[in-house]
Amino acid sequence: MASHSHSFSSFKSYLHALSDTPNRLRRRACSVSTSLQEMNKVRSLSGSEMKRSLGWHDLICFGIGGMVGAGVFITTGRASRLCAGPAVVLSYAIAGLCALLSAFCYTEFAVAMPVAGGSFSYIRVTFGELPAFFTGSNLIVDYVLSNAAVARGLTSYLGTALGLPANTQLRFTVHSLPKGYNEIDLIAVAVVLLITIVICYSTKQSSWVNMSLTVLHILFIAFVIAMGFWRGKLVNFTEPSDPKNAGGFFPFGAAGVFNGAAVVYMSYIGYDAVSTMAEEVENPVRNIPIGVTGSVMIVTVLYCLMSASMSALLPYDLIDAEAPFSGAFKEGSKWVSNVIGVGASFGIVTSLLVAMLGQARYMCVIGRSCVVPSWFAQVHRSTSTPVNASCFLGMLTAAIALFTDLDILLDLVSIGTLFVFYMVANAVIYRRYVAIGTTNPWPTLSFLFCFSLTCILFTLLWYLTPSGKPRLVMLGVSAALAIALLQVFLFMVPQVRKPENWGVPFMPWIPSISIFLNIFLLGALNKASYIRFGYFSALTVLVYVVYSVHSSFDAEEDGILGETAAGESIKGREVHIP
Repeated sequence: MASHSHSFSSFKSYLHALSDTPNRLRRRACSVSTSLQEMNKVRSLSGSEMKRSLGWHDLICFGIGGMVGAGVFITTGRASRLCAGPAVVLSYAIAGLCALLSAFCYTEFAVAMPVAGGSFSYIRVTFGELPAFFTGSNLIVDYVLSNAAVARGLTSYLGTALGLPANTQLRFTVHSLPKGYNEIDLIAVAVVLLITIVICYSTKQSSWVNMSLTVLHILFIAFVIAMGFWRGKLVNFTEPSDPKNAGGFFPFGAAGVFNGAAVVYMSYIGYDAVSTMAEEVENPVRNIPIGVTGSVMIVTVLYCLMSASMSALLPYDLIDAEAPFSGAFKEGSKWVSNVIGVGASFGIVTSLLVAMLGQARYMCVIGRSCVVPSWFAQVHRSTSTPVNASCFLGMLTAAIALFTDLDILLDLVSIGTLFVFYMVANAVIYRRYVAIGTTNPWPTLSFLFCFSLTCILFTLLWYLTPSGKPRLVMLGVSAALAIALLQVFLFMVPQVRKPENWGVPFMPWIPSISIFLNIFLLGALNKASYIRFGYFSALTVLVYVVYSVHSSFDAEEDGILGETAAGESIKGREVHIP
């Protein structure tokens, strides 16, 4: 591998590189690669290749394992008690549809470009290096922090599974450390390190571990569903325990159903990690669509049945918002609560396994692009896995899980992941309607910008304006404007590229709906999430300016990376429709 460390060979060289930063930003920030480059030249930077050993059944189990974690045991209670009531079943169905639309966008890219980078690679071949690094780094940070939080949550569920008293401490406290960082969790560290060893050893063996735990977890879910319908009553779907509370199947109205969908959507996050394994899939044209979309549909059915069984057990105003299932079975069924703890523990382990597989492959491909040290891109010759990236992120996750008290399980990953889903939906439209060097990109970019603004307007009106006729009128106008923009774009701008194997149907409607839904769900997140996102985004841009752009510039100078900016012709791209 050629050296690309000219900018960092000495302090004087680095100062010279910093003085040339504006020129390098112009040259690299919006430079795009091609699908052929990603699958050949860029992939060769990892040395050994990842072994193609996964089938559609492996991908389905990875998708189920990644999605059905501990999140469903929290979000279901919040959505039912505070947002939708018994109609939380419809909230899960709507959220499942949203996830399926995003999964379509991921699948088109993964089939056309079966590499390990997932959304990072998709955005890099569409919008350029800086947008890809921005979204990819935020996603990795979200994964690491949320994995640490989920690992600490496992300790709590183990206590329930073992039938220990509520006040039993499985963590020990170091009083000399600041509050919030003084509860040492060795169980979480042990689990994270064990999973790191598994994913370093073999992806296929990781699949077998995940498959075994996922089967046990699905059996547990089937048990919860059966117990809920067996002990439940139909009257609980329409009558609250307190007559003063709103009754009926829709106690909070249609708005409550959509607000509930925004809450429970976090339970679907995880299927995107499946796309990062595309480089290790046999026959990706067939297996990736089955694996990604199949896992989302199966999980949607499971979630709808779980929420229905919970609604049958208790009136919505008696459901515990924090522990809905264990609370519903609490009366006279302590052993059922123990079983729920066991099932939740399986779910946490599988979601950790899939997320840690995904984050390592993200880091591996980011290393291939030379915006982080290429050491992360190395694939081990004997295991055919990205050992360096897996070990580094595994140890970082374990260090955070050891002492950091994170009160939430999936909220930290939400904003970064939803933002990436939004970017991938935009990228699918851009890639279909723009051929770099052949067509004018501005009509498509203008549409994406105006459509996103309209979606933001609708979201702000939905969450911030009071109920009443003026609100409905403004929402209707916003929706009509979005549909009008879509129709004008569809009439004025022709498609220039048609996928050879698998593509998103009803273009551009499905990715446009995905754009709207992701913006709408981003509007449901709290202020703290946006503050954190802002801090990490600023840090990401700073890292790119002081290191990444110079590293990739050196790689380009050495011939490791190509330079293709907007407006230049790209050889070797897909055949365009005349």
